[in-house]
Amino acid sequence: MPYPDVDILATCSNRLLADGLSYDKDALKKEHEVLTSSMTDEQKSIYRKFMFSVENGQGGVYFVYGYGGSGKTFLWKTLCSGIRSKGEIVIAVASSGIAAILLPGGRTTHARLSIPLNVDENSMCHGIRPGTDLAELLIRAKLIIWDEAPMVNRYCFEALDRSLRDIMRTSPEGDPEKPFGGKVVVFGGDFRQILPVIPKGSRQDIVGAAISSSPLCRYCKVLKLTKNMRLQVGSAESDVDEIRQFSEWILEVGDGLAGGPNDGVANIELPEDILIQPGLDPIATIVESTYPSLKDHLGDPWYFTERAVLAPTHDVIEVVNDYVLDQIQKEEKVYLSSDEISKEETNSGVRELYSTEFLNSIRCSGLPNHSLKLKVGAIVMLLRNIDQANGLCNGTRIEVNHLGNRVISATVISGSHVGSKVYIPRITLIPSDTTMFPVKFERRQFPLAVCFAMTINKSQGQSLSRVGLYLPRPVFTHGQLYVALSRVTSKKGLKVLLLDEDKGVTNRTSNVVYKEIFDKL
Repeated sequence: MPYPDVDILATCSNRLLADGLSYDKDALKKEHEVLTSSMTDEQKSIYRKFMFSVENGQGGVYFVYGYGGSGKTFLWKTLCSGIRSKGEIVIAVASSGIAAILLPGGRTTHARLSIPLNVDENSMCHGIRPGTDLAELLIRAKLIIWDEAPMVNRYCFEALDRSLRDIMRTSPEGDPEKPFGGKVVVFGGDFRQILPVIPKGSRQDIVGAAISSSPLCRYCKVLKLTKNMRLQVGSAESDVDEIRQFSEWILEVGDGLAGGPNDGVANIELPEDILIQPGLDPIATIVESTYPSLKDHLGDPWYFTERAVLAPTHDVIEVVNDYVLDQIQKEEKVYLSSDEISKEETNSGVRELYSTEFLNSIRCSGLPNHSLKLKVGAIVMLLRNIDQANGLCNGTRIEVNHLGNRVISATVISGSHVGSKVYIPRITLIPSDTTMFPVKFERRQFPLAVCFAMTINKSQGQSLSRVGLYLPRPVFTHGQLYVALSRVTSKKGLKVLLLDEDKGVTNRTSNVVYKEIFDKL
Protein backbone atom coordinates (compact mmCIF):
# COMPACT_ATOMS: atom_id res chain seq x y z
CA MET A 1 0.00 0.00 0.00
CA PRO A 2 1.38 3.45 -0.87
CA TYR A 3 1.78 5.70 2.13
CA PRO A 4 -0.74 8.59 2.36
CA ASP A 5 0.99 11.64 0.93
CA VAL A 6 -0.48 14.40 3.08
CA ASP A 7 -0.93 12.65 6.41
CA ILE A 8 2.58 11.30 6.74
CA LEU A 9 4.49 14.24 5.29
CA ALA A 10 2.49 16.78 7.27
CA THR A 11 2.76 15.04 10.64
CA CYS A 12 6.08 13.20 10.36
CA SER A 13 8.63 14.26 12.98
CA ASN A 14 11.26 11.99 11.46
CA ARG A 15 13.11 14.13 8.91
CA LEU A 16 14.83 11.11 7.37
CA LEU A 17 11.49 9.39 6.80
CA ALA A 18 9.92 12.56 5.41
CA ASP A 19 12.82 12.98 2.96
CA GLY A 20 12.48 9.35 1.88
CA LEU A 21 8.82 9.91 1.03
CA SER A 22 8.98 13.40 -0.48
CA TYR A 23 9.18 12.40 -4.15
CA ASP A 24 6.88 13.52 -6.96
CA LYS A 25 5.13 10.23 -7.68
CA ASP A 26 3.58 11.37 -10.96
CA ALA A 27 6.96 12.50 -12.31
CA LEU A 28 8.54 9.23 -11.18
CA LYS A 29 5.84 7.19 -12.91
CA LYS A 30 6.62 8.93 -16.21
CA GLU A 31 10.35 8.50 -15.67
CA HIS A 32 9.82 4.83 -14.85
CA GLU A 33 7.90 4.27 -18.09
CA VAL A 34 10.70 5.83 -20.12
CA LEU A 35 13.42 3.84 -18.35
CA THR A 36 11.67 0.47 -18.57
CA SER A 37 11.05 0.99 -22.28
CA SER A 38 14.80 1.39 -22.82
CA MET A 39 15.96 -1.66 -20.86
CA THR A 40 17.76 -4.58 -22.45
CA ASP A 41 16.35 -8.08 -22.07
CA GLU A 42 18.85 -9.04 -19.35
CA GLN A 43 18.17 -5.80 -17.45
CA LYS A 44 14.42 -6.48 -17.61
CA SER A 45 14.92 -10.02 -16.31
CA ILE A 46 16.91 -8.83 -13.30
CA TYR A 47 14.54 -5.91 -12.70
CA ARG A 48 11.52 -8.22 -12.56
CA LYS A 49 13.22 -10.49 -10.00
CA PHE A 50 13.83 -7.54 -7.70
CA MET A 51 10.34 -6.10 -8.10
CA PHE A 52 8.80 -9.50 -7.38
CA SER A 53 10.85 -9.80 -4.16
CA VAL A 54 9.86 -6.28 -3.08
CA GLU A 55 6.17 -6.63 -3.89
CA ASN A 56 5.88 -10.00 -2.14
CA GLY A 57 7.87 -8.99 0.92
CA GLN A 58 9.89 -12.18 0.81
CA GLY A 59 13.29 -10.57 1.34
CA GLY A 60 16.46 -11.69 -0.37
CA VAL A 61 20.10 -10.80 -0.93
CA TYR A 62 21.34 -10.26 -4.48
CA PHE A 63 24.55 -9.24 -6.19
CA VAL A 64 24.41 -7.68 -9.66
CA TYR A 65 27.76 -8.51 -11.21
CA GLY A 66 28.63 -6.39 -14.22
CA TYR A 67 31.64 -4.53 -15.52
CA GLY A 68 31.81 -0.78 -15.99
CA GLY A 69 29.30 0.36 -18.60
CA SER A 70 27.02 -2.69 -18.41
CA GLY A 71 24.09 -0.63 -17.13
CA LYS A 72 24.07 -1.14 -13.35
CA THR A 73 23.39 2.55 -12.64
CA PHE A 74 20.58 2.51 -15.22
CA LEU A 75 19.08 -0.50 -13.42
CA TRP A 76 19.30 1.29 -10.04
CA LYS A 77 17.53 4.35 -11.44
CA THR A 78 14.73 2.20 -12.86
CA LEU A 79 14.23 0.39 -9.56
CA CYS A 80 14.23 3.65 -7.59
CA SER A 81 11.68 5.31 -9.85
CA GLY A 82 9.42 2.24 -9.95
CA ILE A 83 9.29 1.70 -6.18
CA ARG A 84 9.23 5.37 -5.14
CA SER A 85 6.43 6.11 -7.62
CA LYS A 86 4.28 3.81 -5.46
CA GLY A 87 4.99 5.82 -2.34
CA GLU A 88 7.55 3.36 -0.97
CA ILE A 89 11.08 3.99 0.32
CA VAL A 90 14.32 2.97 -1.36
CA ILE A 91 17.70 3.41 0.37
CA ALA A 92 20.31 3.97 -2.36
CA VAL A 93 23.94 4.05 -1.26
CA ALA A 94 27.37 3.57 -2.79
CA SER A 95 30.84 2.91 -1.44
CA SER A 96 32.25 6.12 -2.94
CA GLY A 97 30.95 9.67 -3.14
CA ILE A 98 31.25 9.80 -6.94
CA ALA A 99 29.17 6.64 -7.35
CA ALA A 100 26.65 7.84 -4.75
CA ILE A 101 25.75 11.08 -6.54
CA LEU A 102 24.89 9.08 -9.67
CA LEU A 103 22.10 7.37 -7.72
CA PRO A 104 18.70 9.09 -7.28
CA GLY A 105 18.73 10.31 -3.69
CA GLY A 106 22.03 8.50 -3.24
CA ARG A 107 24.35 8.80 -0.25
CA THR A 108 27.61 7.18 0.76
CA THR A 109 27.28 4.02 2.83
CA HIS A 110 29.05 5.54 5.83
CA ALA A 111 26.85 8.65 5.79
CA ARG A 112 23.46 6.95 5.32
CA LEU A 113 24.01 3.65 7.15
CA SER A 114 26.21 4.94 9.96
CA ILE A 115 28.94 2.37 9.23
CA PRO A 116 32.17 3.05 11.18
CA LEU A 117 35.16 4.21 9.16
CA ASN A 118 37.40 1.68 10.88
CA VAL A 119 35.58 -1.65 11.08
CA ASP A 120 36.37 -5.03 12.54
CA GLU A 121 34.60 -8.38 12.89
CA ASN A 122 32.48 -7.11 15.80
CA SER A 123 31.46 -3.70 14.41
CA MET A 124 27.88 -2.45 14.50
CA CYS A 125 26.25 0.52 12.79
CA HIS A 126 25.93 2.60 15.96
CA GLY A 127 23.43 5.03 14.42
CA ILE A 128 21.02 2.14 13.72
CA ARG A 129 19.49 1.48 17.11
CA PRO A 130 15.87 0.61 17.98
CA GLY A 131 13.80 3.75 18.32
CA THR A 132 16.08 6.04 16.30
CA ASP A 133 14.99 7.95 13.19
CA LEU A 134 17.44 5.97 11.04
CA ALA A 135 16.08 2.67 12.38
CA GLU A 136 12.52 3.76 11.52
CA LEU A 137 13.63 4.73 8.00
CA LEU A 138 15.28 1.35 7.43
CA ILE A 139 12.32 -0.58 8.84
CA ARG A 140 10.01 1.19 6.37
CA ALA A 141 12.38 0.78 3.41
CA LYS A 142 11.32 -1.76 0.79
CA LEU A 143 14.71 -2.00 -0.92
CA ILE A 144 18.35 -1.24 -0.09
CA ILE A 145 20.73 -0.74 -3.03
CA TRP A 146 24.48 -0.73 -2.36
CA ASP A 147 26.57 0.09 -5.44
CA GLU A 148 30.34 -0.45 -5.85
CA ALA A 149 30.19 -3.02 -3.06
CA PRO A 150 33.49 -4.86 -3.80
CA MET A 151 35.45 -1.70 -2.90
CA VAL A 152 34.86 -1.96 0.84
CA ASN A 153 35.77 -4.37 3.62
CA ARG A 154 33.42 -7.32 4.21
CA TYR A 155 33.09 -6.19 7.85
CA CYS A 156 31.02 -3.22 6.60
CA PHE A 157 28.35 -5.58 5.22
CA GLU A 158 28.47 -7.77 8.30
CA ALA A 159 28.02 -4.72 10.55
CA LEU A 160 24.92 -3.71 8.57
CA ASP A 161 23.60 -7.28 8.74
CA ARG A 162 23.90 -7.37 12.55
CA SER A 163 22.30 -3.95 12.93
CA LEU A 164 19.35 -4.71 10.62
CA ARG A 165 18.68 -8.04 12.33
CA ASP A 166 18.61 -6.14 15.62
CA ILE A 167 16.08 -3.47 14.61
CA MET A 168 13.90 -5.81 12.55
CA ARG A 169 13.05 -7.74 15.73
CA THR A 170 10.62 -4.91 16.47
CA SER A 171 8.89 -5.08 13.08
CA PRO A 172 6.10 -7.55 12.24
CA GLU A 173 7.52 -7.71 8.71
CA GLY A 174 11.04 -8.48 9.92
CA ASP A 175 12.79 -11.77 10.53
CA PRO A 176 15.99 -11.55 12.61
CA GLU A 177 16.89 -15.09 11.53
CA LYS A 178 17.21 -13.99 7.91
CA PRO A 179 20.17 -12.04 6.43
CA PHE A 180 19.69 -8.29 6.91
CA GLY A 181 16.57 -8.93 8.96
CA GLY A 182 14.56 -10.10 5.94
CA LYS A 183 15.11 -6.95 3.88
CA VAL A 184 15.59 -7.03 0.10
CA VAL A 185 19.22 -5.96 -0.28
CA VAL A 186 20.89 -5.57 -3.67
CA PHE A 187 24.63 -5.17 -4.02
CA GLY A 188 26.32 -4.20 -7.25
CA GLY A 189 29.82 -4.01 -8.62
CA ASP A 190 32.61 -5.74 -10.48
CA PHE A 191 35.15 -8.02 -8.80
CA ARG A 192 37.59 -7.26 -11.59
CA GLN A 193 37.94 -3.80 -10.06
CA ILE A 194 40.14 -2.75 -7.15
CA LEU A 195 39.37 -4.58 -3.92
CA PRO A 196 39.36 -3.14 -0.36
CA VAL A 197 42.54 -1.24 0.41
CA ILE A 198 44.43 -2.94 3.25
CA PRO A 199 47.50 -0.89 4.28
CA LYS A 200 50.56 -3.14 3.93
CA GLY A 201 48.18 -6.05 3.37
CA SER A 202 49.18 -9.25 1.60
CA ARG A 203 47.29 -10.88 -1.24
CA GLN A 204 45.60 -13.14 1.31
CA ASP A 205 44.61 -10.14 3.46
CA ILE A 206 43.05 -8.31 0.51
CA VAL A 207 41.08 -11.31 -0.76
CA GLY A 208 40.00 -12.15 2.79
CA ALA A 209 38.60 -8.64 3.26
CA ALA A 210 36.43 -8.81 0.11
CA ILE A 211 32.67 -9.31 0.29
CA SER A 212 33.07 -12.62 -1.58
CA SER A 213 34.88 -14.00 1.49
CA SER A 214 32.02 -13.10 3.85
CA PRO A 215 29.74 -15.81 5.28
CA LEU A 216 26.85 -13.69 3.97
CA CYS A 217 27.76 -14.78 0.45
CA ARG A 218 26.11 -18.16 0.89
CA TYR A 219 22.74 -16.36 0.99
CA CYS A 220 23.50 -14.17 -2.01
CA LYS A 221 22.11 -14.79 -5.51
CA VAL A 222 24.46 -13.54 -8.23
CA LEU A 223 22.89 -12.01 -11.34
CA LYS A 224 25.06 -10.90 -14.25
CA LEU A 225 24.97 -8.03 -16.75
CA THR A 226 27.11 -8.86 -19.77
CA LYS A 227 26.44 -6.19 -22.40
CA ASN A 228 28.76 -3.15 -22.46
CA MET A 229 26.51 -0.12 -22.90
CA ARG A 230 29.22 2.49 -22.27
CA LEU A 231 31.37 1.57 -25.27
CA GLN A 232 28.38 1.49 -27.62
CA VAL A 233 27.06 4.99 -26.92
CA GLY A 234 26.88 6.88 -30.21
CA SER A 235 28.68 4.10 -32.08
CA ALA A 236 28.38 3.76 -35.83
CA GLU A 237 27.55 0.37 -37.33
CA SER A 238 31.06 0.14 -38.79
CA ASP A 239 32.58 0.40 -35.31
CA VAL A 240 30.66 -2.51 -33.80
CA ASP A 241 33.40 -5.11 -34.41
CA GLU A 242 36.09 -2.86 -32.97
CA ILE A 243 33.91 -2.15 -29.93
CA ARG A 244 33.28 -5.85 -29.39
CA GLN A 245 36.98 -6.75 -29.69
CA PHE A 246 38.07 -3.93 -27.36
CA SER A 247 35.38 -4.86 -24.81
CA GLU A 248 36.39 -8.53 -24.88
CA TRP A 249 40.08 -7.63 -24.48
CA ILE A 250 39.35 -5.41 -21.46
CA LEU A 251 37.44 -8.30 -19.87
CA GLU A 252 40.38 -10.64 -20.54
CA VAL A 253 42.62 -8.15 -18.72
CA GLY A 254 40.17 -8.04 -15.79
CA ASP A 255 39.83 -11.83 -15.67
CA GLY A 256 43.58 -12.34 -15.81
CA LEU A 257 43.41 -14.14 -19.17
CA ALA A 258 45.31 -11.64 -21.31
CA GLY A 259 48.96 -12.47 -21.90
CA GLY A 260 48.78 -16.11 -20.87
CA PRO A 261 48.79 -17.78 -17.43
CA ASN A 262 48.36 -15.41 -14.50
CA ASP A 263 48.87 -16.51 -10.92
CA GLY A 264 48.70 -13.03 -9.48
CA VAL A 265 50.93 -11.04 -11.82
CA ALA A 266 51.31 -11.42 -15.58
CA ASN A 267 53.31 -9.45 -18.13
CA ILE A 268 50.94 -8.50 -20.96
CA GLU A 269 51.32 -6.67 -24.26
CA LEU A 270 49.05 -3.72 -24.97
CA PRO A 271 47.63 -2.97 -28.45
CA GLU A 272 49.84 -0.67 -30.51
CA ASP A 273 46.98 1.67 -31.46
CA ILE A 274 46.49 2.83 -27.85
CA LEU A 275 50.19 3.35 -27.11
CA ILE A 276 52.01 6.68 -27.46
CA GLN A 277 55.73 7.43 -27.64
CA PRO A 278 57.26 9.35 -24.73
CA GLY A 279 59.34 11.87 -26.71
CA LEU A 280 61.92 13.95 -24.84
CA ASP A 281 59.60 14.61 -21.89
CA PRO A 282 57.17 11.80 -20.92
CA ILE A 283 55.14 14.13 -18.67
CA ALA A 284 54.62 16.64 -21.48
CA THR A 285 53.67 13.80 -23.82
CA ILE A 286 50.96 12.31 -21.61
CA VAL A 287 49.55 15.75 -20.78
CA GLU A 288 49.36 16.80 -24.43
CA SER A 289 47.66 13.52 -25.41
CA THR A 290 45.02 14.02 -22.70
CA TYR A 291 44.65 17.81 -22.87
CA PRO A 292 45.64 18.87 -26.42
CA SER A 293 46.06 22.64 -26.78
CA LEU A 294 45.56 23.03 -23.04
CA LYS A 295 46.38 26.74 -22.88
CA ASP A 296 43.70 27.57 -25.46
CA HIS A 297 40.98 25.99 -23.31
CA LEU A 298 41.66 27.49 -19.90
CA GLY A 299 38.45 28.97 -18.53
CA ASP A 300 36.34 26.46 -20.47
CA PRO A 301 35.12 23.90 -17.89
CA TRP A 302 33.44 21.78 -20.56
CA TYR A 303 36.85 21.04 -22.10
CA PHE A 304 38.02 19.39 -18.86
CA THR A 305 34.83 17.45 -18.24
CA GLU A 306 35.36 13.68 -18.39
CA ARG A 307 39.09 13.67 -19.17
CA ALA A 308 42.04 12.97 -16.90
CA VAL A 309 45.54 11.53 -16.67
CA LEU A 310 45.63 8.35 -14.57
CA ALA A 311 48.60 6.76 -12.78
CA PRO A 312 49.00 4.17 -10.00
CA THR A 313 50.68 6.26 -7.28
CA HIS A 314 50.34 9.68 -5.63
CA ASP A 315 53.97 10.68 -6.21
CA VAL A 316 53.58 10.31 -10.00
CA ILE A 317 50.25 12.15 -9.92
CA GLU A 318 51.77 15.11 -8.06
CA VAL A 319 54.56 15.45 -10.65
CA VAL A 320 52.00 15.53 -13.48
CA ASN A 321 49.76 18.02 -11.67
CA ASP A 322 52.70 20.32 -10.87
CA TYR A 323 53.72 20.27 -14.54
CA VAL A 324 50.23 21.21 -15.76
CA LEU A 325 49.84 23.92 -13.11
CA ASP A 326 53.08 25.50 -14.33
CA GLN A 327 51.59 25.74 -17.85
CA ILE A 328 48.82 28.04 -16.62
CA GLN A 329 50.00 31.62 -17.08
CA LYS A 330 48.13 33.00 -14.09
CA GLU A 331 49.21 34.29 -10.71
CA GLU A 332 49.83 31.51 -8.22
CA LYS A 333 48.37 31.65 -4.74
CA VAL A 334 49.69 29.49 -1.90
CA TYR A 335 47.42 28.48 0.98
CA LEU A 336 49.12 27.18 4.14
CA SER A 337 47.22 24.98 6.56
CA SER A 338 46.87 25.43 10.30
CA ASP A 339 47.89 22.17 11.99
CA GLU A 340 47.58 21.27 15.64
CA ILE A 341 47.29 18.31 17.98
CA SER A 342 43.65 17.24 18.29
CA LYS A 343 41.81 18.15 21.46
CA GLU A 344 40.84 14.47 21.61
CA GLU A 345 44.47 13.50 22.20
CA THR A 346 44.55 12.08 25.73
CA ASN A 347 48.33 12.15 26.22
CA SER A 348 48.98 15.53 27.85
CA GLY A 349 52.67 15.55 26.96
CA VAL A 350 52.23 14.84 23.26
CA ARG A 351 52.15 18.52 22.25
CA GLU A 352 55.74 18.86 23.39
CA LEU A 353 56.84 15.79 21.42
CA TYR A 354 55.51 16.80 17.99
CA SER A 355 56.31 20.20 16.59
CA THR A 356 54.14 22.22 14.23
CA GLU A 357 56.79 21.66 11.55
CA PHE A 358 56.36 17.89 11.91
CA LEU A 359 52.58 18.15 11.59
CA ASN A 360 52.99 20.38 8.52
CA SER A 361 55.17 17.71 6.89
CA ILE A 362 52.52 14.96 7.07
CA ARG A 363 51.20 13.98 3.63
CA CYS A 364 48.70 11.22 3.03
CA SER A 365 45.82 10.18 0.81
CA GLY A 366 42.58 12.02 1.54
CA LEU A 367 44.27 14.92 3.34
CA PRO A 368 45.19 18.20 1.57
CA ASN A 369 48.85 19.17 1.75
CA HIS A 370 50.02 21.80 4.22
CA SER A 371 51.03 23.94 1.24
CA LEU A 372 48.30 24.11 -1.40
CA LYS A 373 49.32 25.90 -4.62
CA LEU A 374 46.48 27.01 -6.89
CA LYS A 375 45.77 29.22 -9.90
CA VAL A 376 42.59 30.43 -11.56
CA GLY A 377 41.79 27.83 -14.21
CA ALA A 378 43.22 24.92 -12.21
CA ILE A 379 41.26 21.70 -12.00
CA VAL A 380 40.97 20.47 -8.41
CA MET A 381 39.27 17.58 -6.64
CA LEU A 382 37.29 17.68 -3.41
CA LEU A 383 38.76 15.49 -0.69
CA ARG A 384 35.72 15.48 1.60
CA ASN A 385 31.94 15.26 1.33
CA ILE A 386 30.72 18.85 1.74
CA ASP A 387 27.20 18.93 0.28
CA GLN A 388 26.37 15.60 -1.32
CA ALA A 389 22.84 16.64 -2.26
CA ASN A 390 24.35 19.31 -4.53
CA GLY A 391 27.08 17.06 -5.93
CA LEU A 392 29.92 18.25 -3.67
CA CYS A 393 31.44 15.00 -2.47
CA ASN A 394 34.79 13.32 -2.13
CA GLY A 395 36.05 12.91 -5.72
CA THR A 396 34.07 15.72 -7.39
CA ARG A 397 36.25 17.71 -9.81
CA ILE A 398 35.85 21.48 -10.10
CA GLU A 399 37.55 24.31 -12.03
CA VAL A 400 38.81 27.25 -9.95
CA ASN A 401 37.24 30.61 -10.90
CA HIS A 402 38.42 32.87 -8.07
CA LEU A 403 40.90 32.53 -5.23
CA GLY A 404 39.77 34.41 -2.13
CA ASN A 405 41.40 34.46 1.27
CA ARG A 406 38.59 32.59 3.02
CA VAL A 407 36.66 30.99 0.19
CA ILE A 408 37.35 29.62 -3.31
CA SER A 409 34.71 29.85 -6.04
CA ALA A 410 34.63 27.22 -8.77
CA THR A 411 32.56 25.43 -11.43
CA VAL A 412 31.67 21.75 -11.11
CA ILE A 413 32.99 19.69 -14.05
CA SER A 414 32.11 16.12 -12.97
CA GLY A 415 29.25 14.17 -11.45
CA SER A 416 25.57 15.05 -11.46
CA HIS A 417 25.87 18.86 -11.18
CA VAL A 418 28.19 19.78 -14.05
CA GLY A 419 28.19 23.54 -14.65
CA SER A 420 27.05 24.50 -11.13
CA LYS A 421 28.84 27.39 -9.40
CA VAL A 422 30.10 26.47 -5.94
CA TYR A 423 32.01 28.03 -3.05
CA ILE A 424 34.53 26.03 -1.04
CA PRO A 425 35.52 27.13 2.49
CA ARG A 426 38.41 26.07 4.67
CA ILE A 427 37.39 23.25 6.99
CA THR A 428 39.02 21.30 9.79
CA LEU A 429 40.04 17.84 8.65
CA ILE A 430 41.06 14.85 10.75
CA PRO A 431 42.71 11.82 9.06
CA SER A 432 40.13 9.03 8.92
CA ASP A 433 42.72 6.29 9.49
CA THR A 434 44.25 7.22 12.83
CA THR A 435 46.38 4.06 12.85
CA MET A 436 48.71 5.61 10.25
CA PHE A 437 49.89 8.39 12.57
CA PRO A 438 51.57 8.41 15.97
CA VAL A 439 49.28 11.21 17.17
CA LYS A 440 45.75 12.55 16.62
CA PHE A 441 45.95 15.86 14.81
CA GLU A 442 43.75 18.33 12.92
CA ARG A 443 44.48 20.25 9.73
CA ARG A 444 42.49 23.36 8.77
CA GLN A 445 42.79 23.77 5.02
CA PHE A 446 40.73 23.92 1.83
CA PRO A 447 39.71 20.25 1.19
CA LEU A 448 41.22 20.30 -2.30
CA ALA A 449 44.00 18.75 -4.38
CA VAL A 450 45.07 19.72 -7.91
CA CYS A 451 43.52 17.13 -10.24
CA PHE A 452 44.49 17.30 -13.88
CA ALA A 453 45.72 13.81 -12.99
CA MET A 454 44.35 11.36 -10.42
CA THR A 455 45.22 7.93 -9.11
CA ILE A 456 43.64 4.90 -10.75
CA ASN A 457 41.98 4.05 -7.43
CA LYS A 458 40.32 7.46 -7.31
CA SER A 459 38.94 7.07 -10.83
CA GLN A 460 37.03 3.90 -9.93
CA GLY A 461 33.32 4.32 -10.57
CA GLN A 462 33.79 7.18 -13.05
CA SER A 463 33.22 7.30 -16.82
CA LEU A 464 35.68 9.41 -18.82
CA SER A 465 35.67 10.27 -22.51
CA ARG A 466 39.46 10.73 -22.70
CA VAL A 467 42.06 8.97 -20.54
CA GLY A 468 45.83 9.30 -20.61
CA LEU A 469 47.20 6.31 -18.68
CA TYR A 470 50.75 6.99 -17.50
CA LEU A 471 52.70 3.97 -16.24
CA PRO A 472 56.31 4.91 -15.45
CA ARG A 473 56.10 1.88 -13.15
CA PRO A 474 53.64 -1.06 -13.23
CA VAL A 475 50.38 -1.34 -11.32
CA PHE A 476 50.70 -3.07 -7.95
CA THR A 477 47.34 -4.49 -6.86
CA HIS A 478 44.36 -6.45 -8.15
CA GLY A 479 42.24 -4.69 -10.75
CA GLN A 480 44.24 -1.47 -11.18
CA LEU A 481 45.06 -2.00 -14.85
CA TYR A 482 41.52 -3.15 -15.63
CA VAL A 483 40.00 -0.10 -13.91
CA ALA A 484 42.28 2.30 -15.79
CA LEU A 485 41.56 0.74 -19.18
CA SER A 486 37.81 0.48 -18.64
CA ARG A 487 37.19 4.14 -17.66
CA VAL A 488 36.81 5.28 -21.27
CA THR A 489 33.64 5.44 -23.31
CA SER A 490 35.50 4.56 -26.52
CA LYS A 491 38.80 3.00 -27.55
CA LYS A 492 39.72 6.21 -29.36
CA GLY A 493 39.64 8.04 -26.04
CA LEU A 494 42.38 5.88 -24.49
CA LYS A 495 46.10 6.62 -24.79
CA VAL A 496 48.73 4.75 -22.77
CA LEU A 497 52.34 5.72 -22.09
CA LEU A 498 54.48 2.79 -20.83
CA LEU A 499 58.05 3.05 -19.56
CA ASP A 500 60.34 0.19 -18.57
CA GLU A 501 62.73 0.13 -15.61
CA ASP A 502 65.28 2.16 -17.58
CA LYS A 503 62.64 4.73 -18.60
CA GLY A 504 62.75 3.40 -22.14
CA VAL A 505 59.86 2.67 -24.51
CA THR A 506 57.99 -0.61 -24.05
CA ASN A 507 54.67 -2.15 -25.06
CA ARG A 508 54.43 -4.55 -22.11
CA THR A 509 53.32 -4.02 -18.54
CA SER A 510 52.24 -5.95 -15.45
CA ASN A 511 48.64 -6.97 -14.79
CA VAL A 512 47.71 -8.00 -11.24
CA VAL A 513 44.70 -10.31 -10.85
CA TYR A 514 43.87 -12.44 -7.79
CA LYS A 515 41.82 -15.14 -9.48
CA GLU A 516 40.56 -16.69 -6.27
CA ILE A 517 38.29 -13.65 -5.89
CA PHE A 518 36.10 -15.09 -8.67
CA ASP A 519 35.70 -18.56 -7.13
CA LYS A 520 32.32 -17.88 -5.51
CA LEU A 521 30.73 -16.05 -8.43
